[in-house]
Amino acid sequence: MIRAAALSCFVLAVSALSASAASLTLGTATPGGSFPAFGEALVEAFRESDPGLTVELRNTKGSAENLTLLKEGQLDLALVQGEYAYDALGAQDGSRPGLAVVAPVDTSPGVFVVTAASPIRSVEDLRGKTVALGTRASGLTVIGRTVLKGSGIDPDRDITPVLLDHAGAGAGLVRDGSVAALWGAGFDWPSFKVLAGAPGGARFFGPDPGKIAAILALRASLRRLTIPARSFEGQEEAIETVGSWSFVIARPGLPDEAVARFVQALDRGREALARRYRQGRESDPRNLVSAVPLAWLHPATAAYLNGLEP
Repeated sequence: MIRAAALSCFVLAVSALSASAASLTLGTATPGGSFPAFGEALVEAFRESDPGLTVELRNTKGSAENLTLLKEGQLDLALVQGEYAYDALGAQDGSRPGLAVVAPVDTSPGVFVVTAASPIRSVEDLRGKTVALGTRASGLTVIGRTVLKGSGIDPDRDITPVLLDHAGAGAGLVRDGSVAALWGAGFDWPSFKVLAGAPGGARFFGPDPGKIAAILALRASLRRLTIPARSFEGQEEAIETVGSWSFVIARPGLPDEAVARFVQALDRGREALARRYRQGRESDPRNLVSAVPLAWLHPATAAYLNGLEP
């Protein structure tokens, strides 16, 4: 009965909006990163799964700014990396409408990348080197700093950290020798593709497997993840590392009808999304059950999940 009632409420919510066109704004990040790539793939997938639903993409400085813009009501939805999402959602007391999780994006297994000719082969080898850790407002940068700390390296003293204005700038810095290594995450991260496909190729590595437990202990949002062999050109062995989920987050007070339609379009469009974005199948709303506390879900998302067959 509970599942039937939840599904009925969800269907009514979608029906209230689906008869007409609808538009939502979605904040991504700086050009050249995985969030803009996901956003573009999502828009194309929705053209198949719900042509009447328009998602307007807006480039931002990343997760930190996205949270601010959501709270100010300047965005309907935004992509937020797990570290920032956990901190923001965990700080809410529930006394008034707040931010809420609408859907998962994907997991972000993090690795360092160097040129194949580089003598650097491990996190320990980064001591004394210049390392690009990502953009100032990116959750990936937070993960990179956490990996270094858990590996026994002070990210402010034991390396020279470089913060990027645009996520896509990192590959060029590695290629011209301005930095010795670049930290990033995800299988479709553009800088990884550029470096792996460049003359001479690239080498990818994660933290020492023996340090992973210490790294995970530093942040509740982190997960142990594996990058399968041959995920990148020239990568012959699997890489054990850490990462976290990223999420689609809704502004306070975003109507149930809008969220319901978005979630349904996403679930219907997962295969279309996967054709355009490698990790698209991870954007299954069902993955939220193990990714975040259920109290953080938007009511329309919770209703959709409750209405699914067990």
